Amino acid sequence: MRGRGEVPVHSVHGFQTDSILFIRSILSHFIRVVSDTNFTTSDNSQPATPHRRRVRYSGKNPRHFEEKYKERDPQRYANTVAKVLASGKTPAGMHRPIMVAEILEALAPKPGELAVDCTLGYGGHAKEILARLQPGGRLLGLDADPVELPKTEARLRTAGFGPEVFLAVRSNFAGLPQVLAGLNLSGADCILADLGVSSMQLDDPSRGFSMKTDGPLDMRMNPQRGFPASALLQKISPGALVKLLQENADEPRASELSGALAKKSFSTTTELAKTIRAALPRLGKEGWDLTVRRVFQALRIAVNDEFSALDMLLRHLPACLNPGGRVAILTFHSGEDRRVKKAFEAGLRDELYADIAHEVIRPTPEECHDNPRSSPAKLRWARKVVS
Repeated sequence: MRGRGEVPVHSVHGFQTDSILFIRSILSHFIRVVSDTNFTTSDNSQPATPHRRRVRYSGKNPRHFEEKYKERDPQRYANTVAKVLASGKTPAGMHRPIMVAEILEALAPKPGELAVDCTLGYGGHAKEILARLQPGGRLLGLDADPVELPKTEARLRTAGFGPEVFLAVRSNFAGLPQVLAGLNLSGADCILADLGVSSMQLDDPSRGFSMKTDGPLDMRMNPQRGFPASALLQKISPGALVKLLQENADEPRASELSGALAKKSFSTTTELAKTIRAALPRLGKEGWDLTVRRVFQALRIAVNDEFSALDMLLRHLPACLNPGGRVAILTFHSGEDRRVKKAFEAGLRDELYADIAHEVIRPTPEECHDNPRSSPAKLRWARKVVS
């Protein structure tokens, strides 16, 4: 018998303890047994690797590229991508095609024709051109980037463009004549070359194109070829660097910068940017940012030999176009635009082209507002003679 209000007791191995302590002791014993036990599978293999949760999305505006998985998965997170686009920014891992309407007007692609996108990138221009080539038309997409090319090919396949209408070729645009010859094609009816760096490359810190995030100082369009920007700076002389900065970026302070950068070792993008700012202490933030951008641009052009590639493309363009064929070139640098303008004017004088754009075409104010990366773009076009 027990009195009213007394706590019931149990006998465990001869010890008297109350119910609560008894339950706690059993749970504690069970936890120790589980933690000390080495579970193995029936074939005596090692324990399975514990599951790791994916890194959480860091709030509404994550700073790091790797954390922006919502933007990089547009099908799953369409609302997030829409909000980023509405803010006038480009979602991580994406690229917004520039001056689409103007390019389509210049190229005038028609059903059954053959088009070439010399710089496939994210495939935005190619997708619009492909839609206008049907039925019966085809598009060749060239790109030197082995990282982005397979992604874009898969993206266009998903959009419904099979191998009978779209072929992706890994090649620099300077190799256009060889690509056409290898496919037994005499020429193309439409040729597009967008000479800008894609947003996927700029935003990915591992590619080393941007000063915004820390990454290896690389800048190669094709990471499998050539030498990174860090190697270029380590071996270049001060005099050669002055010439490079002036020719590739119209840098007014090239002489002041050359001593701080030439024959120096830089492993990351932020390390280079910091040194540039330190070399010009009186500029202030706006001046620093502009100078850093120009230096990065000059190095990128040199690392990828972009001017030589453009000169070769312009030299062979007339032979790569069918009679009456159209070409449109989108540039983002005064040195590029000068080359295109002079080549088209020379082709018009030599009666290779029947007509050219006599004035440069720029993006509308609305597009510049919606996509600030379009602001420096310049478009020129040419049309080959019929006979």
